Amino acid sequence: MKQIISAQRKFFTTHQTKDISYRVSQLDKLSKTLKNNQDALDKAIYDDFKKSKFETYITEMALLFNDIEEAKKNLSHWARKQKVSTNITNFPASSYIIPEPLGVCLVIGAWNYPYQLSLAPLIAAIAAGNTVILKPSELPSRTSAIMAKLINDNFDPSFLKVIEGGVEETTELLKQKFDKIFFTGSTKVGKIVYKAAAEHLTPLTLEMGGKSPTFVTEDANLKMTVKRLVWAKFLNAGQTCIAPDYIMVDKNVENKFLELLIAEISEADYSFENGNYLQIINDANFERLSSMIIENKICYGGDTQKSKRYIQPTVLKDVTFEDAVMQEEIFGPILPVISYETLDEAIAKVNNLTRPLSCYVFTSSSKTKKKILKEISFGGGAINEAVMHITNPRLPFGGVGHSGMGNYHGKAGFDAFTHYKSILDKPTWLELPLKYGPYSKRKLAFLKWIMKF
Repeated sequence: MKQIISAQRKFFTTHQTKDISYRVSQLDKLSKTLKNNQDALDKAIYDDFKKSKFETYITEMALLFNDIEEAKKNLSHWARKQKVSTNITNFPASSYIIPEPLGVCLVIGAWNYPYQLSLAPLIAAIAAGNTVILKPSELPSRTSAIMAKLINDNFDPSFLKVIEGGVEETTELLKQKFDKIFFTGSTKVGKIVYKAAAEHLTPLTLEMGGKSPTFVTEDANLKMTVKRLVWAKFLNAGQTCIAPDYIMVDKNVENKFLELLIAEISEADYSFENGNYLQIINDANFERLSSMIIENKICYGGDTQKSKRYIQPTVLKDVTFEDAVMQEEIFGPILPVISYETLDEAIAKVNNLTRPLSCYVFTSSSKTKKKILKEISFGGGAINEAVMHITNPRLPFGGVGHSGMGNYHGKAGFDAFTHYKSILDKPTWLELPLKYGPYSKRKLAFLKWIMKF
């Protein structure tokens, strides 16, 4: 690892990655590598999750190709010197900001969307002009292996290298000095990464999770609400960091909401055979999720098959904030529904938890929308939609508090891997004597007049 990092640091000092043409060529190479090996990528992720080609494309590859094209289209603009105005104190002079890459970066990917959550930050790092070491999650072992093979066979390791492994390898990587660390995963592991980065004062971005709430108000379009919510919740078998974690529904429409919700889930017919449902990642997560299902509160579903790591889409009703299912992020196909009497009561309950990565509001009321957006802090979200905000590269994506630190996607991703160097550029043909001694009352009065305070 030390040799790889040393080689990347040496290559970075050649300044080759600072050339826009080099960055674009590497992004092109990555795009072609992914497209030319789509069958192998599809097979690997199916073997890990039973994830269909359709779902792999819409939730993984399409987002990556969009990120690459967005970066290529805007890179010259993002990377150019930015002129800013100069204050009168520094007259005559010009001022500008130079975006520069941070250097050698470590990207630690997550298991639930193994391609998208590993390669999207990598794309941002390349666009910003850095060298990168990628450590994909070891849990989906076949996707980790195919990413390692494709990248390590096609890229110079002094520029881009995949290192596979588990806790031991990640721990060793975190002991090394990097110029940036980007981590996607749980809050528990995020704290470990944060401590390791602090040893070297390494800047980092943390993309984590939390219990993302969904509000369904009395005036919501219930039919469209359940259609969008069911898709968003059970996509990837609920193993999505921005999935609706639980529903806060107005008590006046609770029964109608549940009726429509169950009908929508039934119509979707989630199964491995249909290609629209996934396995739980491993036995440990299967057991964790199974223990969250409260038998006497099952409103729909509840079937589990350990041999297949299958958990049926499950809806729980009459759930309280004291139940086990509400003590941690679910990260699976279990949907608790909690009714509320007043919106203020519901907001207060949500605010008693740590700040979530996402929040969704289904309402026809502009007043309600504004109230929830004002009173609840969260990373990002949507109104009358769920999950889809991640697809807009012009919306910075990230958490707040326990759900994350920093943003990426589009320009925000470029910024995450960039240092903005501020420059005051002053000519030598004129110099006012005000700041130089000997000082005087007259100079002080004139300075106060210029600076207006």
